[in-house]
Amino acid sequence: MTTAPESNAPRLVADDITLGYGDRVIIDGLSLEIASGVVTTVIGPNGCGKSTLLRSLGRLLRPREGRVVLDGKAISTMKTKDVAQVIGMLPQTPVAPEGLTVADLVARGRHPHQTWFRQWSSGDEAEVMTALEQTGIADLADRPLDELSGGQRQRAWISMALAQGTDILLLDEPTTYLDLAHSLEVLDLVDQLHDDMGRTVVMVLHDLNLAIRYSDRLVVMHAGRVVAQGAPSEIIDAELLWEVFGLRASVLEDPVSGRPMIVPIGARHVLESGRPF
Repeated sequence: MTTAPESNAPRLVADDITLGYGDRVIIDGLSLEIASGVVTTVIGPNGCGKSTLLRSLGRLLRPREGRVVLDGKAISTMKTKDVAQVIGMLPQTPVAPEGLTVADLVARGRHPHQTWFRQWSSGDEAEVMTALEQTGIADLADRPLDELSGGQRQRAWISMALAQGTDILLLDEPTTYLDLAHSLEVLDLVDQLHDDMGRTVVMVLHDLNLAIRYSDRLVVMHAGRVVAQGAPSEIIDAELLWEVFGLRASVLEDPVSGRPMIVPIGARHVLESGRPF
């Protein structure tokens, strides 16, 4: 099993990577270090390469050039099972076989720890139950996944990633298709897992205010490159929002978190106010 380095060096690094599909290049020459033990969220407009980057960090997409480095090793040279013991990934729209129960789904997270010599054990069973309890859905273990609400399903998928016992979680739009209440529920869970268990988390989110509130660090992408990164309070301002998203907005202080809060300004409000935003 791959073990984490003892130093404070980044666990996961994109080193001058170029990514694409077919003849289309999405990301060209991008470098990025993922800080260990923090929640990093990648934001940017549609089509800028956020999910493509995350797929590469999870070894689901091999760079055309450059390399992704995990704990000092090129991830492309590592065994799939070794990577899966360190990185758990939740794709944007995960799909499970019809009728699969929550417990069966979460049990799949233990596959990287099994070999021909070591099959399912009481230890695996305990890890599955722990993951279910950590996400608050132990009482749903025998329920079919397709009978659950959106928030419950997301908790089940996160449980599967937790059952892998990984130090790093990659979450691609974990709030997709969820209403605001369920989005907060899932992000509160991610925040708790980070605080209580020290997980390194990398997320892709579209909701900018939720990204600001739940992230230690933001990575802002535009047209396949990183244009800003740092703590939300250090980088989020009206100029950045206009340059990256084409969004007219006021940036205020969030009365709950004390962090920046984005208030979008549509064309109607520009006309009504007469202000040249």
